Amino acid sequence: MHYSGLSLLRRAVCGSEDWASILTEPGMARSYDIVVVGGGGHGLATAYYLASKHHVTNVAVFEAGWIGGGNTARNTTIVRSDYLLNASFGLKNHALQLWADLSQELNFNLMYAPRGYIDLAHSDGELEHFTLRANAMRLGGADASILGLPDLQNRVPQLSVGADARYPVCGALVQEAGGVVRHDAVAWGFARKAIEAGVHVFQNCPVTGFDIREGRLRGVQTPRGNITCDQAVISVAGASVDVAKLASIDLPVMPINVQAFVTEPVKPTLDAVVNYNAGLCYISQTTKGEFVLGGATDGYVSTARRGSFARIEDVLARATQMFPFLSRLRLMRHWSGTADIAMDGNAIVGDTPIKGLKINTGWGYAGFKATPAVGHEMAALLATGRMPDLIAPFALDRFEAGALIDDAGIGPYPWLH
Repeated sequence: MHYSGLSLLRRAVCGSEDWASILTEPGMARSYDIVVVGGGGHGLATAYYLASKHHVTNVAVFEAGWIGGGNTARNTTIVRSDYLLNASFGLKNHALQLWADLSQELNFNLMYAPRGYIDLAHSDGELEHFTLRANAMRLGGADASILGLPDLQNRVPQLSVGADARYPVCGALVQEAGGVVRHDAVAWGFARKAIEAGVHVFQNCPVTGFDIREGRLRGVQTPRGNITCDQAVISVAGASVDVAKLASIDLPVMPINVQAFVTEPVKPTLDAVVNYNAGLCYISQTTKGEFVLGGATDGYVSTARRGSFARIEDVLARATQMFPFLSRLRLMRHWSGTADIAMDGNAIVGDTPIKGLKINTGWGYAGFKATPAVGHEMAALLATGRMPDLIAPFALDRFEAGALIDDAGIGPYPWLH
């Protein structure tokens, strides 16, 4: 079905009884060329690009829950590419370029809004680091600028930048192409297009085991029967450690809660995404008027998807330091997602020790913003057998080789990334 303004108007006037489900479920075959374990944004993007770019349609996606119910819809919708290291910047910037045209390509409104991403600096040293990062971004072909206090105050007049603040603001790095995307629409859009192309998508059907013989993947096991396949990719975010163990793979990854919050809606006030680096708090306003806030991880291993009051207090304290008027608003709801964080805080993408079995994990905070690029590059790897340059640095064996990608310079402490 092609969505358009005229089709919406016609159905509004004439009724919408002929609207079919966009996520139809077919009969399950006993064999597929490729199995995608995990029906989140990354898994569905992989399936979509396999079909659209490489004409590989004998593909099955197995999702343990429902489409749009996992980490894809448990984030704060932010997209950006303001990274210093080449590996992180290259992949995220490719994703940012894909986001711009993805609604048109999928014929599904993802509500990409390039409002600008503003990263606040709280010291002269931090602002100098941001200048280094902005220069690296410009050399890589991305737009970035540094704002001093007067320009920052003009860009975000609501921001409190007083010198008497606990953490004064010295300036900011701005990426105007950064912004927000409607998160659950990403899952629905990729799923719909993949299904139209012939991909089989199964909800409420987890992969419960792998058939591995002589070091090679032969198939997967599900509650609805065993499936043979030539290749499979594990793309299950916070459940990565448990699913990988089904294949006897130990991942250097920890699942850690990250919380987010939404206030009651008010009139439009903030037209950018603003990030407060002193302890971490990031905030934006939705088109409905709600303020969306997030912060640092809970700091301990958990898959509970259940928040803690200590982190709520931390995030709200920083939010009201940035924007004092927020103190008069009430929180409407809050939620938690499970961030899978590797030892250097960066993703693990590519081959595993088992032939035919690929992995896509360890994205932590960065998973949502990288969605289309990861799907695009993983599909190329599965279809051609050749490792794309953009994901080659994220190989699992980088930990053994010492080729870590530590953007934050924190070291092997996942809870700090």
